[in-house]
Amino acid sequence: MKKLAIILVVLAVLFFWVKSSYNGLVEKDEAVKKSWAEVQNQYQRRMDLINNLVATVKGAANFEQKTLTDVIEARAKATQMVVKADDLTPEKMKDFQASQGQLTQALGRLMMVTENYPQLKANQNFLDLQAQIEGTENRTTVARKDYNDAVQIFNVSARSFPTNIFANIFGMTAKTPFEADAAAQKAPQVQF
Repeated sequence: MKKLAIILVVLAVLFFWVKSSYNGLVEKDEAVKKSWAEVQNQYQRRMDLINNLVATVKGAANFEQKTLTDVIEARAKATQMVVKADDLTPEKMKDFQASQGQLTQALGRLMMVTENYPQLKANQNFLDLQAQIEGTENRTTVARKDYNDAVQIFNVSARSFPTNIFANIFGMTAKTPFEADAAAQKAPQVQF
């Protein structure tokens, strides 16, 4: 009778330990998904603002059409690239980051070109949109940092013993962090 009670107590402790480990992994996995959704939310905000920015610049300045075309094409490509929170593979993250990097570069060129147009810089709509874009870029940076923090917490838990055993059993693999675009490693050239 004592042996049966000991076995039942050990099984109960084991059950609750496994349950706690699994639920902890699920909670951390959901935090990664939530953080990724916020990254996508900020990129969507950016996409929505770009149309207004391009229209404002187009209406206030008559300059090289290629710059606007580059921004529009980069935006279109970036909006076509969708990465779901359940499918954050290194390859898809790299492609997503590349499309967003191209858009960032195109926006940078657009902002540089506007320096040559004093009437545009004085346009309140343009100034408001520029402030919105800057704010969005800051929010996006925070969202990417929060995502990487959630990925780190999940990955540490999923790779630590003994939780890694349950992570492997339940197919919870390491998540891919957001990495800077390779072009971000070079300092931009500013010319006056």
